[in-house]
Amino acid sequence: MKVRGTKAQSVPRPLGSGLVAVALFAISATTTQAQWPQFGGPNRNFIVDCKGLAEKWPEEGPKKLWSRELGDGYATILVDGDRLFTMYRTNEDEFTVALDAKTGKTVWEHKNASPFTKLMAEYGPGPHTTPLIVGDRLYTIGTNAVMHAYDKKTGKVLWKHDLPAEYNAPVPGRGYGASPIAYKNTVIVVVDRKREEGEGGRGQEPPKPEPGKGQSLMAFDQETGSVVWKAQDFDMSYASPILIKFDGQDQLVVLSGNELAGLNPENGDLLWTHTSKTQFGANLTTPYWNNKDILFCSAAYDSGSRAIKLTKKDGKIVPEELWYSRKMRIHHANAVGAGDHVYGSSGDFGPAFFMTVELPTGKIGWRERGFSKATCVLAGGKMVILDEDGNLALATATPEGFTVHSKCKLLEKYAWAAPTLVGTKLYVRDRKNIMALDLG
Repeated sequence: MKVRGTKAQSVPRPLGSGLVAVALFAISATTTQAQWPQFGGPNRNFIVDCKGLAEKWPEEGPKKLWSRELGDGYATILVDGDRLFTMYRTNEDEFTVALDAKTGKTVWEHKNASPFTKLMAEYGPGPHTTPLIVGDRLYTIGTNAVMHAYDKKTGKVLWKHDLPAEYNAPVPGRGYGASPIAYKNTVIVVVDRKREEGEGGRGQEPPKPEPGKGQSLMAFDQETGSVVWKAQDFDMSYASPILIKFDGQDQLVVLSGNELAGLNPENGDLLWTHTSKTQFGANLTTPYWNNKDILFCSAAYDSGSRAIKLTKKDGKIVPEELWYSRKMRIHHANAVGAGDHVYGSSGDFGPAFFMTVELPTGKIGWRERGFSKATCVLAGGKMVILDEDGNLALATATPEGFTVHSKCKLLEKYAWAAPTLVGTKLYVRDRKNIMALDLG
């Protein structure tokens, strides 16, 4: 999870919310009633089947249902019936909070001590990850890599793991950032291990762990918190893992500091790995899966975007890099896809462009100004866009062009948490406020 050998230590970037980003297919044997149960929504890809959105908003913006102060942080907002769940910070304490979806009033909250460093505070000390709802439980990981399982109705702590204290896990320079993911009866999280100076690191071959010692990823039993498996020894990044299905097999896909890899989510065994000749860069954005055979990943600074095609040869999964381009560099935003095209906000130090790329070929389509770095949700043919300056927009994006139907200023800088859309209700936040809007 450490970012080595990049400019990431001197520039802003929110994480898991924050570091914001995407896949098209999520798998869990546990059925949940939550409408937005995890980072990226129902399918962990920021794509929802939504009807009834207005074609245009009034000049002042969509109808505001409620707004209230919340606290610092980039954790996105979960929706489960009449409850919302997220995380925020006040001074050196982090809070997991349940809110009434109709009023925004606090139902319960739990405080956890979370001191931060000067580096963490430079652009906001988090929390960066988004919680996870599975059945009656809520799982969270704070800035200092302390994991909790709660009873989602009461806020009672069911179990807890201090990952640095129990497993010698590192706390990344700007805070822990990879959101947890559910698979069958487990919760899978990035853990990693502290490394000696010069060991592993970006651009180097990952060290071979002693048998049974690898713990880049760990799976905990959802009910008890006991360790089900731990595996691999990658130099992990801030990007959240995703679950895909390829050739009938479930895979956990992780973007580490050096490579893209597919693991067996049953036990953490390595299925395939791809190391590019060019740097993967500051890996904040979750990979995108086209639900067929291509993975897209993008990183800022000295990196860019690439597409990796999976094929089956002689009984083994073989990754092949189709293309690489520095023209699209997603920083702390997310990518969404439709058909053969991927859409997202590209930019790090310079201007940001909302743009599209053809997934099989890497051909760049249109590039539009008008937004600072932005997150987005694709819903019913429309795109809801929130940029870091707090501007909210309703747009249509197709391979042929990009049309903004409405745009308004709602939040303050930095609005790095991606929006949450359930039905026509939109929930957004910045580092001070949270609000509910009706886009119908």
